[in-house]
Amino acid sequence: AMSARNYVVLGIRVALVLVVTGAPVELSAQMPGEWAVTEQPVDDLKAVFASVRSKDRIEARVRTPGTIISLKAEEGEQVKEGDLIATVADPKIALKIRSLDAQIVGVESRVATAKGDYERADQLRQRGVTPQARVDQFKTAFDVAANELKSLRAERLVAEQQVTEGQVLAPAAGRVIKVPVTAGSVVMAGESIATIAANQYLLRLELPERHARFIKKGDPVKVGARGLSQEQTAISEGHITQVYPELQTGRVIADAEVPGLGDYFVGERTLVWISAGKRQAVVVPRGSVISRFGIDYARLKDQSGKLSDIVIQLGRPAELPNKEEGVEVLTGLRAGDRIVTAAGKQ
Repeated sequence: AMSARNYVVLGIRVALVLVVTGAPVELSAQMPGEWAVTEQPVDDLKAVFASVRSKDRIEARVRTPGTIISLKAEEGEQVKEGDLIATVADPKIALKIRSLDAQIVGVESRVATAKGDYERADQLRQRGVTPQARVDQFKTAFDVAANELKSLRAERLVAEQQVTEGQVLAPAAGRVIKVPVTAGSVVMAGESIATIAANQYLLRLELPERHARFIKKGDPVKVGARGLSQEQTAISEGHITQVYPELQTGRVIADAEVPGLGDYFVGERTLVWISAGKRQAVVVPRGSVISRFGIDYARLKDQSGKLSDIVIQLGRPAELPNKEEGVEVLTGLRAGDRIVTAAGKQ
């Protein structure tokens, strides 16, 4: 006769064999809540890689030709609108300014002399010593010198403005993604000093041509972890904002807006799931799935009311018609089955 202890050990071994082999375990306890298994349309999600792009790429360009004497922008640096990126100077402008300064000093002396001559001649005219014609002569000489001084000062302001235009400023806030020049480079007017990605980013998707008929503006997209991570869980959602009408090298190009892309590098790749149409699938409430030792089960109720645990294979999360959180079942259940929905996890 076997002792009570031996019966207990034998029962534990039988239970372990049933769990490992996945054989149905019949249960007599009644669990609350049931779910009638049916098929429902779900999005046929396809995984593709997308890269982060900037909505606008703005060029910081030179307004006057010259030599770059200082370059403050670096690739990857964040800049604000109006920040100084580089300074371009023409050595001839400095020489011109010094020449104008010397001319201005000489003309100022002439103006002072002409003004003194005119004032003395006017006083002598008032005493009746000097004729009016001589006063007019001195007045004309003074006016000519004064106008020449104004012209030189205006020309100097133009030269100073050329120096100011040598300052290359950031046209918008964003991230510097390209600096094609170095300090000491000779540049022409209109040449780009830096390329700035404005602080508005999107995902650029490149899809196989067979998906062209499915994808459309407004479709949702699910975004996975940053970079080339193998993590298969979506961490954020967005939507497609534009589908380009031209195929490029056999691929459909589309743009999607997703919150939080400002933390990404421009050009960084990430895994994205998009809908490639609808398909019929079995979806059950998430709470009806039992997990034991890394294996998923559903508690099935037959026509006689008996319960048994059957092994199932789960797919992606899905939403039930009542907006409840659900999960797709790939194998193990079929339409018409009834399962207990409050089984929980053990």
